[in-house]
Amino acid sequence: MAVPRAQKTAVPAPEALQGKTAYQRLLDEIASGTLLPGTRLREVELANRLGISRTPVRDAIRQLEADGLVVHVPRVGAAIRTLDYAEVMELYEMRAVLEGTAARLAARAASDVEIAELETLNGELRAAEGDGLKSYALNKQFHRTLLDAARNRYLTRSVNSLEKTLLILGRSTLSESDRVREAVAEHAEVLDALRARDAAKAEEVMRRHIEAAHRARLRQLRAVVQAVP
Repeated sequence: MAVPRAQKTAVPAPEALQGKTAYQRLLDEIASGTLLPGTRLREVELANRLGISRTPVRDAIRQLEADGLVVHVPRVGAAIRTLDYAEVMELYEMRAVLEGTAARLAARAASDVEIAELETLNGELRAAEGDGLKSYALNKQFHRTLLDAARNRYLTRSVNSLEKTLLILGRSTLSESDRVREAVAEHAEVLDALRARDAAKAEEVMRRHIEAAHRARLRQLRAVVQAVP
């Protein structure tokens, strides 16, 4: 059974799109739910809407296909990939493994400056409660900074690949204020472990954080199903 289509969220303002490639703009539209799972990607239509030629659109679609975000459907053509329930479960299980490992490595390798930056980002996330787009961006930056602090390029590549696939799910779970508060508290536990240089504890609490995000995602998907007439 396929996971239901994500609800649409606000599309980035035009000024936020300036300087972005066609590929980056389509990634943004997948993440925001503007391009839903199963949506057909028509080159001419996309080129007209984005105000660019067909060539960069064609290249962007090919790149999205290489990322595993786009598939070719018989008699339809290129379309945004649809994730089934099992794939969502597997993605979050792997995310817990990878980000737990990142936290363990960061507990050993992160500089005091990086830990201070993570504390700042978590404080900004707390203050951004109620602003879904800002909360999403700050949370992403928090996890990206932690990953950088782990000092492992192969781990970084694996997380990047997984995060792109998760974009298909659309709207962030941080669009809910309750989840923002929970995430801030969970981040604080990770920070405590990093400051103590406790690698085992850092991995444990990060895994719990991702498992909580997984539960929030499943609640979100169930709500979408229940909202369908």
